[in-house]
Amino acid sequence: MGKDVSADSFSSRDRARYRHKLQRCLDTLARMLADDGFSFPRRHIGLEVELNLVDDELRPSMSNSAVLEALDSESFTTELSQHNIELNVPPRPLAGKSAIELEHDLIGYLGEADRNATAAGARLAVIGILPTLTPDHFDQKWITNNTRYTLLNDQIFAARGENMTLSMDGVPLGGHNPERLRTYSESILPEAACTSVQLHVQVAPEEFATHWNAAQCLAGVQVAIGANSPFLLGKALWHETRIPLFLQATDTRPEELRNQGVRPRVWFGERWITSIFDLFEENVRYFPGLLPETDSEDPLDALEAGQAPKLTELMLHNGTVWRWNRPVYDVVDGKPHLRVENRVLPAGPTVLDMMANAAFFYGAQRALAEAERPVWTQMSFQAAEENLYAGARNGFDAQLYWPGQGWVPPDELVLRVLLPLAVEGLRSADVSEAAIDRYLGVIEQRCLTRRNGAWWQRATVTEAEDRGADRDTALNTMLGRYLELSRGGEAVHTWPVDTE
Repeated sequence: MGKDVSADSFSSRDRARYRHKLQRCLDTLARMLADDGFSFPRRHIGLEVELNLVDDELRPSMSNSAVLEALDSESFTTELSQHNIELNVPPRPLAGKSAIELEHDLIGYLGEADRNATAAGARLAVIGILPTLTPDHFDQKWITNNTRYTLLNDQIFAARGENMTLSMDGVPLGGHNPERLRTYSESILPEAACTSVQLHVQVAPEEFATHWNAAQCLAGVQVAIGANSPFLLGKALWHETRIPLFLQATDTRPEELRNQGVRPRVWFGERWITSIFDLFEENVRYFPGLLPETDSEDPLDALEAGQAPKLTELMLHNGTVWRWNRPVYDVVDGKPHLRVENRVLPAGPTVLDMMANAAFFYGAQRALAEAERPVWTQMSFQAAEENLYAGARNGFDAQLYWPGQGWVPPDELVLRVLLPLAVEGLRSADVSEAAIDRYLGVIEQRCLTRRNGAWWQRATVTEAEDRGADRDTALNTMLGRYLELSRGGEAVHTWPVDTE
């Protein structure tokens, strides 16, 4: 959920000072971009995975502090709810066999976490939304004991002025009528239901716009073929319910501001960009600070002294504008760099599936970014946004727009157009043929079978209910089988549908 803060409240003077520092940071960034003040990109990639903890009955286990204490590892950290932890995998080059090594490392990290969770009376569940969540798990008492999380909750509700509304119409399940969710929350903990995989790509400043635009073009197909979050609070909703849930769970806008067209803080964006500066400028212009804490550093003074400025206020603010493809400025070993943080994918179902999703994104994004005629010059930004919501809602049954193809299902779009591009992009990055075949082979078979995590969850719950189980029992049974198959490690398109 971003950088920690030390204050426990903010005054009007704090907000004025913060606004001034934000502008100072923005001016500094503009100067750095103009003066080419960034390190040469190393083509590194990174990855974060948000994880759920469950108890013996497969209900959320509010035990992250005990699990993290047992782990005692800098690679793991807290998340918003006490039933979540986050894994941060160290960055590495994309080339060679690095992807296969990353897969082995992920298996090791998750195995270590699961062993320590077991010692604390819990288990890991790597899934987009935990299907056994109930409204009781959104009680504010379950927010992780961290000043940032408490302040963020308080600031969002202060801006909103009323309880959070969760309102979604689902996709029909098993031939039945669509299900509807209508409920309220007195905390932002519904956001903690959304556990994701976040993919990082380090890029040069002059290449950032093309990589971000390419990532935006891919968002819809990513969620369509990678969906793994079909159930929330007992309801069958979107194939990737994280997308609307995250927006609603952190929405600072009451109904009147939504009607005025005020932008949400969970945001796809509104235009193709020509520079990373466009995104940070939009953040500062459109969104009030939620955590207006200032740092003692003057960024312009630091830059003039030959140092890499931290741009603390700009980065703190950036962490409270939840773009699906987020711009990131960071300083490592005294050298500033930029990266795209892709945030649309759910966690799970297996390490192999997550690696396949990552390889597809890294390859296709690179190929699109390097194309002579960029695809975003041939489609509207609105079409890319509509693809995101169509893919999230309908999964493989979505109709997505793509230049030269028109409206096509995501499996056809991948097999005809994007999979060959992903191969091209990974080869351009000198990724080993073994890694390309392994991970993109999974994407190919997933599209040929039209089976992803959401499909399997929906089919398994339908099968259990056809045998006479009620919804709660069906969800619990499905989750138990999911955890068993997830630990087995085989890609989700191979999983059998059985609940006996």
